[in-house]
Amino acid sequence: MKHLTILVPDGKNNLSSIIGAYQLWMKANEYWKQKGKQTLYKIELAGISENIEFNDGLFTVKPHTNIINLKETDLIIIPSLDHNYENTISNNEPLIQWLSDQYQKGSEIASICTGAFLLAASGLLNGKSCSTHWIVADSFRNMFPEINLQADKLITDENGLYTNGGAYSFLNLMLYLIEKKYDRETAIYCAKVFQIEVDRQSQSSFLIFKGQKQHTDEVVKAAQTYIEDNLQEKISAEQLSYRFAVGRRQFDRRFIKATGNTPLEYLQRVKIESAKRTFESSNKSINEVMYEVGYSDVKSFREVFRKITGMSPLEYKNRYNKTAVV
Repeated sequence: MKHLTILVPDGKNNLSSIIGAYQLWMKANEYWKQKGKQTLYKIELAGISENIEFNDGLFTVKPHTNIINLKETDLIIIPSLDHNYENTISNNEPLIQWLSDQYQKGSEIASICTGAFLLAASGLLNGKSCSTHWIVADSFRNMFPEINLQADKLITDENGLYTNGGAYSFLNLMLYLIEKKYDRETAIYCAKVFQIEVDRQSQSSFLIFKGQKQHTDEVVKAAQTYIEDNLQEKISAEQLSYRFAVGRRQFDRRFIKATGNTPLEYLQRVKIESAKRTFESSNKSINEVMYEVGYSDVKSFREVFRKITGMSPLEYKNRYNKTAVV
């Protein structure tokens, strides 16, 4: 029998990701047995303390075992954390070292949402791709610049390390792993029991783009402000570099270093974010919104919108517009 470890780190974590992961894998085991097969995984909660409190003491979790008792395990799941990442990392140094040791022994590791911060602190993600909740993307990049953060991705899978986007999208990561470790039939069964939409690949439609401004490059900040204040204008990267008296190549390098986006990507994201908000709250047509954010060609607007959100402008409007929902 293989072994699955769901971690319960010290500190404030999100209980839902622990319970949800546990229930899904227990259901997968149950269905596996119903098909006449032996239980595939022994599932245990493990931590470094006997009891961990959640929601200001409203709930308490008592892990099955301490990590020191687990010499080897096949798959480790790191739950979502609260937003005090530095404290959580400092409070869980033995657990972080244990993660590194287990990976060297052949364990696979999956992080849920902001659990990526704990996995990143182990150094195992250095030079690799990773996802986490879009709302903490800037903080993650600042803390771990050596990791290739892909905040639009719902799931990443690289060398036995798995990460996923935010909040309850961890259910999709669990289904992904269940299909990988059991089979497609078992994953579909679990999806139907828990009523989870299968095969989601992106969290792009949920992303609210605010722009990375936690940097000290005043020229780039001025360029960002100019872009955001002139949505209806057709602005090029050449115009921006000329306006702020910086050579084009140097301007691009500084912009990417400061924001994580090229000037063109930033332009597109700001415009599409404005279009999304308009679609959500008004009855304006696709063309009206397109013109408001500086596009004159509907094909180009549609292509950029789909690239950033994963759906067409009409699909987005039909899904999120308050009138359409009613």
